[in-house]
Amino acid sequence: MDRFSCKSVQSRNWKNGLAVALLMIAIVSLAVYISSFWTGATFELSAIISQHPPQEIIIPLNCSGKDQTQTCPSNYPKNFQTKNRGIPSSQSTCPEYFRWIHEDLRPWKSTGISREMMERAHPTAHFRLIIVDGKAYIQQFRKSYQTRDVYTIWGIVQLLRRYPGKLPDLELMFDCDDSPVIRSSDHRGPKSRTPPPLFAYCGSESTVDIAFPDWSFWGWEEINIKPWDSLLREIKAGNNQTKWIDRVPYAYWKGNAFSGSKSRIDLLTCNVSGQMDWNARIYNLDWSHESSQGFKHSDLASQCTHRYKIYIEGNAWSVSEKYILACDSMTLFVNSKYHDFFTRYLQPMKHYWPIREDNKCKSIKFAVDWGNFNRQKAQEIGKAASKFIQEELKMDYIYDYMFHLLNEYAKLLKFKPKVPDGAVEVCSETMACRANGLQEKFMMETVVKGPSITNPCTMPPYDTKVLASFDRGKFDGMKQVHNLEDKYWESLNILRHN
Repeated sequence: MDRFSCKSVQSRNWKNGLAVALLMIAIVSLAVYISSFWTGATFELSAIISQHPPQEIIIPLNCSGKDQTQTCPSNYPKNFQTKNRGIPSSQSTCPEYFRWIHEDLRPWKSTGISREMMERAHPTAHFRLIIVDGKAYIQQFRKSYQTRDVYTIWGIVQLLRRYPGKLPDLELMFDCDDSPVIRSSDHRGPKSRTPPPLFAYCGSESTVDIAFPDWSFWGWEEINIKPWDSLLREIKAGNNQTKWIDRVPYAYWKGNAFSGSKSRIDLLTCNVSGQMDWNARIYNLDWSHESSQGFKHSDLASQCTHRYKIYIEGNAWSVSEKYILACDSMTLFVNSKYHDFFTRYLQPMKHYWPIREDNKCKSIKFAVDWGNFNRQKAQEIGKAASKFIQEELKMDYIYDYMFHLLNEYAKLLKFKPKVPDGAVEVCSETMACRANGLQEKFMMETVVKGPSITNPCTMPPYDTKVLASFDRGKFDGMKQVHNLEDKYWESLNILRHN
């Protein structure tokens, strides 16, 4: 090959290399441009979404009139699902007390729940709840005390309006009485049967009843207690009326002392007398007389006037618990045997001050003396409890707790749920449209307007180590308080003898 030919080849190779390099530069530049374009578009889309959040869909009640037979809309669940086109928010984690859902369902984790197991809960149940294809049905066995069953069922119906089509089919038995009844001791041993699953308002260490939010979250008409959302706002406003330091420096309790609880009758002996001042101001409340007086002296929002408030159980757990904790006052918690769905999370010396049940007068006196001497810490305990109630026990979380509990329960069923003979379909229309008086007012106030535009919060994982840590913290906190109390009375006895 001559010199000219070699130069020609080199020239062509150089030109081809240059073309390839230029092409690569163009491709990279285009990729960068496209990437920046889509990134900008994504940011722009996010900005648009944040400025224009999904619209809440309101589905009005379809009442045919009180003089007509009221039925549920035939397209009830489907109507909700097709219109629920909101963009879910970023998943928030549920409060810590949701962890006990796993613990409450643990007795059936390895065996599952058969129909035979569930039917054995029938003797103490007030009703059976059935959810099939997003619709709710009730088979009533017996009437509950007052309207507990009505408002419990109403709450479940509102859950289905909030999360239409998201709950699986299920059947369950519900007991509306005060005390849990499924004793774990009756179901121990190699020959014993798995306990029947029974939903109730509270549980205990010796029972396996499944704790469920109580009826009063949607109102308690018999004693004129408003639904939780509005009452919580009023209590918050009541808290702001009087600073903690300006409140009466004693422990306050008002309620029905003769509710069948020996502990409450014993509490009356802690009241101030000419002989002794135990730092307690106790008021027995006659609900029949209070009703005739128009509930003038039982307004919960105006009872955050003392630095300390006493919680004490009635026949079992008491509805008053959340109202007392909602005040900024430091709650004096008389040693409890029962728990509802959220209280197992609360810690002594952080959310409340534990009071000995067997020597409550001396415990109350010490707690008040300690709090008045350690004012900053006492305020912090009261504030921590009210903050928990205000932020982690709002109705959004009540519905999410119900959703997760029912969803996890349904996963354990080993049979196909079905609507039995005698069961009646229930929905907002069949309940609210027939209601009158205070019941109608409360239902119209608490009706879920339409499907939620966000998903339920995310359940924290089941972790036995975390639950054990809560138990240790509770034990250590109570032990610390008891030691302080014992030293207090020992020092007083020494001073008296000297």
